[in-house]
Amino acid sequence: MGDLNAKIGSDNVDYEHIMGKHGCGTRNENGERLVEFCSTNNLVVGGTIFPHKEIHKLTWYSPNLRDKNQIDHLMINSMWRRSLLDVKVKRGADVGSDHHLVTAILKLKLRSTGTKVIIRKQFNTERLRSSRVQKEYTVKLENRFKVLQDLQEDDETIDQK
Repeated sequence: MGDLNAKIGSDNVDYEHIMGKHGCGTRNENGERLVEFCSTNNLVVGGTIFPHKEIHKLTWYSPNLRDKNQIDHLMINSMWRRSLLDVKVKRGADVGSDHHLVTAILKLKLRSTGTKVIIRKQFNTERLRSSRVQKEYTVKLENRFKVLQDLQEDDETIDQK
């Protein structure tokens, strides 16, 4: 979407897959570039697809109100083309520009990815009642904390140097 100053017009011959026949005016050089860009990148120009009165398609009026054009466009990937329900110009929006606001109505149908089942690991605490298992557990814990204590002592000797 953007202020592209591209007039793409209503002639969609050879470009039916990227634009509709409801554009305004005739295509200019920037319009040619935009149509080629959309063709290369698999985009559809939304403002040309839906039939509206000209006041709901024209995005720019000259200060003297003599010249008017559809030069701002909204493009969407052709994969999402069916999600685009309408594209229309809102003339009353105060956007601080000489261009009018282009709006789109989309309807997305997203598939559910399903719910993930969280499996929590359960520990057999009954095994700790055995004295042999208690001794193994105690030795493993002491060894882990011994390594951490050695690391901490090494850090202290480095700080002292």
